[in-house]
Order: sequence, then structure tokens, then C-alpha cells
Amino acid sequence: MTKKVAIILADEFEDIELTSPKEALENAGFETEIIGDTAKQELVGKHGEKVTVDISISDAKPENYDALLIPGGFSPDHLRGDEEGRYGTFTKYFTQNDVP
Repeated sequence: MTKKVAIILADEFEDIELTSPKEALENAGFETEIIGDTAKQELVGKHGEKVTVDISISDAKPENYDALLIPGGFSPDHLRGDEEGRYGTFTKYFTQNDVP
């Protein structure tokens, strides 16, 4: 069974902190999904890298993932600013539970 990695992301992410780990994970056989505010939304990195959100944070279930990747840049600042606290709740799952 393929292991799945959640990547939570917002605009102004550090491009190389997304592209290099994502590529390495996929080359190692992991499946990755980009999670953002809205599915199919285009996000743009600090240096122009463009990616499309696979699934919205409202629809993503942390228990469906084996690991979590949070690229740097200004993306984490935007994620922390989520007034509903969805990203914080999602992230806490990986620190408070035994993830397979």
C-alpha cells in the first residue's frame, strides 16, 4: 500500500522547500497531496513556482495521511492566520497521535 504525505501550503511558500522534498518523496514511492484553502486553487511561491491545490483543508482528514510536510517561506505565516484554526488542528494530529 502506498504511503500518503499531506503537504499543507499557502501562497509565498519557499519554492525549493516544496519542490525538492515533494520530488524526493514521490521518487521514493510516496503519494503526495497539496492541501490548501480551496481545491483547484493555484498557489504561487516566492520565486514564481506555481502549484494547484489537490484538496481543501475543509475536506482533508489527517488520519488519511502517513506524514506531513510544511514548506517554509511565508506560507506557514499565512496558514497560522487561518481564523478557523483548521491548519493547526490538522497539524496537531501528527504530534498527538501515533501515525502509522
